[in-house]
Amino acid sequence: MHASSTKGVIVTVVIAVGLVLAAIVLPRLTPHFEHRRAARALLAALGVIVGLSAMLVIVPAGHVGVVDLFGAVAPDTLKSGIRMVNPFARVVRMTVQTQELKETMEAPSKEGLTMRIEVSVLYHVDPERASEIYRSLGENYVNVLLIPQFRSVSRSVTSGFDAKALYTSRDQLADLIASTLRERIGRRGIDVEATPLRRLDLPQRLSASIEDKLRAEQESQRMEFVLLREKQEAERKRIEAQGVADFQRIVSDGISDTLLRWKGIEATMKLAESANAKVVVIGAGKDGLPLILGGGKD
Repeated sequence: MHASSTKGVIVTVVIAVGLVLAAIVLPRLTPHFEHRRAARALLAALGVIVGLSAMLVIVPAGHVGVVDLFGAVAPDTLKSGIRMVNPFARVVRMTVQTQELKETMEAPSKEGLTMRIEVSVLYHVDPERASEIYRSLGENYVNVLLIPQFRSVSRSVTSGFDAKALYTSRDQLADLIASTLRERIGRRGIDVEATPLRRLDLPQRLSASIEDKLRAEQESQRMEFVLLREKQEAERKRIEAQGVADFQRIVSDGISDTLLRWKGIEATMKLAESANAKVVVIGAGKDGLPLILGGGKD
């Protein structure tokens, strides 16, 4: 409630007092007893209703009520709903819902470059400490505490990063702003939920050079991957060739002239024993003459 609400309470109390006085005075002016009795009852009922209305306040959902009685702030807050208070007290309704504050500002980098950033802060008031916030900061706590600290923290954090890090580490930057801001204002009863970084504009030349450097690094990483893959393929082929060579060596060592001669004799004997007519010449005998085997069917 603001000044107009306080005046409304005073007016309500004045009306209630006037109705009570009218209930006392009006019956004396009424000639008939029955009329005087009815008028007194009606005025008394109206007085009670008006008086009760001055003592009841409605605290909306997502809000708490801070009771201020002539400068004395009650330590406990009123929860949402219909509450009964001293009719002379002022009830300040403070939201405890999540609020968003957006700021666009000039911020420095570690190299001293100036960039433009757009960052938000999501926050809410601790319901149990709303009376403390009202007593120490007032209803305008956002402009008194939150905005100055938010701007100061944002600039302080960005000054610890070089331009490239600001461009590539936005999530880390946002988390650091949030944690630093919590340390500064959390003890005052304002809870910081997050500080998302919405936009970061670097000088055009610097932004272009950073993008070129990032592309060069990506290309270098791609080439390193290709070279590694080719090296692995060459190693695989070398191992495969070594395996083939080892196999051939083992087979070659196992084949002797005696074995080959014996296998040739076996094949020749099988061929000579077949029923088909043939003449088989298998080389020279001990006397230097060819050895002829075979013959046809009789």
